[in-house]
Amino acid sequence: MSGSSAALQPPADAVAPVRHPDAPAPGELLGSHYEQCFGCGHDQPHGLRLEARAGEGVTLTAEFTVQPAHQGAPGLAHGGVLATALDETLGCLNWLLRTIAVTGRLETDFVQPVPVGTTLHLAAEVTAVAGRKIYSSAVGRIGGPDGPVAVRADALFIEVKVDHFVDHGRNEEIQAALSDPDQVRRARAFEVNP
Repeated sequence: MSGSSAALQPPADAVAPVRHPDAPAPGELLGSHYEQCFGCGHDQPHGLRLEARAGEGVTLTAEFTVQPAHQGAPGLAHGGVLATALDETLGCLNWLLRTIAVTGRLETDFVQPVPVGTTLHLAAEVTAVAGRKIYSSAVGRIGGPDGPVAVRADALFIEVKVDHFVDHGRNEEIQAALSDPDQVRRARAFEVNP
């Protein structure tokens, strides 16, 4: 995006992102990284239940349908919910890099209202990497992947170690995730932005 702040402009020594060789194949559904996640978890009754699909390179697409529980003004999606959808989509990109990262900065533009019942079609890409900093952008459209732009965002994610979640998360949920017998679910719980 051209209007983003200087903090979201990659430095001159930034490099192009490289898709990890073990990243999900293009077209593959990424699934929930954690079932209690408000953005993508299927155990959250009022969550977004956003579903992301790997794209080519370090890109992905995602969708979520605005439910009545997501409204701010009558009949319209709450801006915070739309920002959450963008943040979740951008966070899922880190799975393609196989990097544990958290949101450092998110700048969102609300272009037009998104009515309840609308499916928001999101497309996101990592644009650059500079050390632990990951720069990315996303756009959300209504009416289909080529529909009118409703929201867009630029973000800066910061690579962290799993200790970040252990040190700052509530112990009950951390221990439950760490003791999950499913090795993949245990690892995925800490893979993307919480």
